[in-house]
Amino acid sequence: MDSIHVGRACPLGPRGVPSGIRKDLVEGPVPLTRTGFAGDEQGDRQHHGGPDKAVHHYPRDHYAAWIGQIGDSPLLQSSGAFGENISTMGLTEADIAIGDRFALGSAIVEVSQGRQPCFRLNLRFELPDIALEMQRSGRTGWYYRVVQQGTVRPGDMLQLIDRLTPSWTIARLHRILYLDPLNREELRAMTALAHLPQRWRSIAEHRLQKGAIEDWSRRLEGS
Repeated sequence: MDSIHVGRACPLGPRGVPSGIRKDLVEGPVPLTRTGFAGDEQGDRQHHGGPDKAVHHYPRDHYAAWIGQIGDSPLLQSSGAFGENISTMGLTEADIAIGDRFALGSAIVEVSQGRQPCFRLNLRFELPDIALEMQRSGRTGWYYRVVQQGTVRPGDMLQLIDRLTPSWTIARLHRILYLDPLNREELRAMTALAHLPQRWRSIAEHRLQKGAIEDWSRRLEGS
């Protein structure tokens, strides 16, 4: 693991939207609880944080692609630009699957879901559509739930200890949600993935029932 980041909720953008997306580098040991790292906050607890989104992991591997796409933003000069808690090199959405368990310091974490980007990214980068571009690209990162609380230090190894459903990669979920969104076979399989949060399984259930895709505009644009 390259770095750990935590941040307090503070106003973001011209309307002062509460957000914890601005995070600071952690230089020493930090407790990891069921709801995340000590000192980390979310501005909107209805849609951010909670046990299934306790820790956000974003690959530093993607930064070069972002620089190529949006230019050499000062935010991209160091990790933490996307509000991630954990930054690494060498792991991406194609490698990580729902239910993967890792030892991290004295804690154990489990991959719970991908990230559904929201308009706070637009405010953070002062760009109108970076949330949509993250969604399109699949460069979203992923979240962990905390199976065992503990203490984590910068530089601790993220050690894989179990894979509950290795075929259910974050990249596969992205493909179902955004690239092949009405594939009924995949949607039915998604509803049966017990350790995927109920909110995500409900998305699949709704599409199966309605034959339609949910509206993403409020999440992506803040409207």
